[in-house]
Amino acid sequence: MTVSTNSSFDIVMVSTADWDNPFWTNKQHVATELARCGHRVFYIDSVGLRRPTASIQDLRRMASRLFKGLRPPRRVEERIWVWSPIAIPFQGTGLLRNLNCALLSISLLFWLRVLGIKREVMWTYNPMTTALFPLRKFVKTVYHCVDEIKAQPGMPVKEIQDAEFDLLRRAHLCFVTSRNLLGTRQTLNPNTHYLPNVADFLHFSQARSETTSLPKDLAIVPTPRIGFVGAISGYKLDFQLIAKIARARPRWSILLIGKVGEGDPWTNVAALREYRNIHFLGPRPYESLPSYLKGVDVAILPSALNEYTRSMFPMKFFEYLAAGCPVVSTDLDALRDFAHVAVIAKNDDEFIAAIDDTLAGQYPSLDLRIAAAREHSYEVRTSRMLRLLDGTLDS
Repeated sequence: MTVSTNSSFDIVMVSTADWDNPFWTNKQHVATELARCGHRVFYIDSVGLRRPTASIQDLRRMASRLFKGLRPPRRVEERIWVWSPIAIPFQGTGLLRNLNCALLSISLLFWLRVLGIKREVMWTYNPMTTALFPLRKFVKTVYHCVDEIKAQPGMPVKEIQDAEFDLLRRAHLCFVTSRNLLGTRQTLNPNTHYLPNVADFLHFSQARSETTSLPKDLAIVPTPRIGFVGAISGYKLDFQLIAKIARARPRWSILLIGKVGEGDPWTNVAALREYRNIHFLGPRPYESLPSYLKGVDVAILPSALNEYTRSMFPMKFFEYLAAGCPVVSTDLDALRDFAHVAVIAKNDDEFIAAIDDTLAGQYPSLDLRIAAAREHSYEVRTSRMLRLLDGTLDS
């Protein structure tokens, strides 16, 4: 089987995020953009990597997956179908893993045949893909590595590492979202390309529109408002830094907009809730995020510095910039290339001082920030990825 670069080839996307998750990630956005470019996309919901816990959150997710797994793939957009396969959790033995692979592989090939979707390109975000699905049945394999997944809490580190090595050796093309990921992945796959995370520029630009109004729950919060939007998880955020900001500047309102414990059921924010100037607004629909960012005076990335974040490029960075927000971040490796459009703080005191300076009007110009955000949109990045993929298909 061959793939014609003149045709809109079919793509099977192995995701690590469920399509229906209200907090969209790279995966849903890329699938949508590929479909807009004319490709049919068979999107596979996350089969789960982390060992489930007895938490209410995990139990609800397993129940939901069982219900969805009994249904056939569903068409969610003109060229996108979503399949929620049932996978066996607690895979402690090779026998269970092999059984899982057999069930998933047979089911995938069955549904592709039923829907008439060709086995042309497998585009995967899951480092354990070789242990789950039959790569040999596809003409080309793309590995889109957006995180150091094995560094997340509760992950089976050795199993992921072994499977990812195999995937990198077998993939025809690899994309990474940070220079750290480039350095580690390129040694196993020379056809690895660095393309940082991007944003839906037009969507978040609505924050700068005069017609966009502040949400009522935000309008009542006193200014200045220092805002973070995203997963409020212990392995991603520096809770001690956030508490230090609250203590040092009690007149600032610190907004935390997002789900507590996303991807980390062990997250504990009890200490932060003791501060009256820290406001947990909870998760908000993607559609409403521009209106919340409109009311933020300084957007912050108080990221923890650890093995996971060393290879992380925060999606919200360019979302903040597209919204027109000045940005202050901890010293994330991935953001050092963008120090001309944001303030990168080396320590806690610098972080607080940077917010002081930003509130005083000392920050990169709006024109610079908007230009950087416009250059890093899903449209621009997808076009680059497809050009690289076309070159691989020709070979």
